[in-house]
Amino acid sequence: MEYSELSQRLAALCEGETDTIALMATVACEVHHFDTRFDWTGFYRVTAPGLLKMGPYQGGHGCLEIPFERGVCGAAARTESAQIVRDVDAFPGHIACASSTRSELVLPVKNSEGALIAVFDIDSDLPAAFDESDAAALQAILDAIFAV
Repeated sequence: MEYSELSQRLAALCEGETDTIALMATVACEVHHFDTRFDWTGFYRVTAPGLLKMGPYQGGHGCLEIPFERGVCGAAARTESAQIVRDVDAFPGHIACASSTRSELVLPVKNSEGALIAVFDIDSDLPAAFDESDAAALQAILDAIFAV
């Protein structure tokens, strides 16, 4: 998947915006509609030590809270690293917010001070929908928007 068009569009849409929630809503919307593999796209915000809460998203309902100790989103928050899960049923402790999800990509979102502020979660109804190139391209987009 070619991400340069998405990156340019998001850069233009987000230019000058400083409100984190507005940025998250814009990113979730644009990324969700960018690729048919993306069934659920959104942010889980760090709202307390060790706790993620639902942020702006696109798709069906998601989990309202996720502790850092649980699931793919928790693993991404705990390790502050990308999680590429080819088969969610094989991931220990996976939280099934939607029974249709087959694979998942979760990326850490950091602010300009390098503090984790959220994770960006993309679910797919397709198995093995994501790879390292998706993770790298989307992480670069997130860093350009949130870590400035």
